[in-house]
Amino acid sequence: MALKIRLTRIGTTHQPHYRFVIAEARSRRDGDPVEVVGTYDPRLKGATVKLKLDRVDYWLGKGAKPTDTVHAMIKKARRATPAATTAA
Repeated sequence: MALKIRLTRIGTTHQPHYRFVIAEARSRRDGDPVEVVGTYDPRLKGATVKLKLDRVDYWLGKGAKPTDTVHAMIKKARRATPAATTAA
C-alpha cells in the first residue's frame, strides 16, 4: 500500500478550499483518505496553511511520499513554526 500526502479539494466552484490528506496513491483525488492532517485556504491572506506537523512527520516516517506542491507547503510551514514559538 503506497501512501501519498496530497491535497483534496472541498470548496465550491470559484471558492477553493483544500485539505491535506494521507491517501493511497492509486485512489481518486477526492476519495476516502486514511487521515486528514491539515487545511489550506488560498483565498485568505497571511497564514492560510494549518498543518499538524507531528502527524506529517509520523506518516513520512512510515514511507508516505508528499506531492511536489505539498512538499513545498510543508517546508514553508516548518519555517513559519519556529518564528511563531519564539515570539510567544
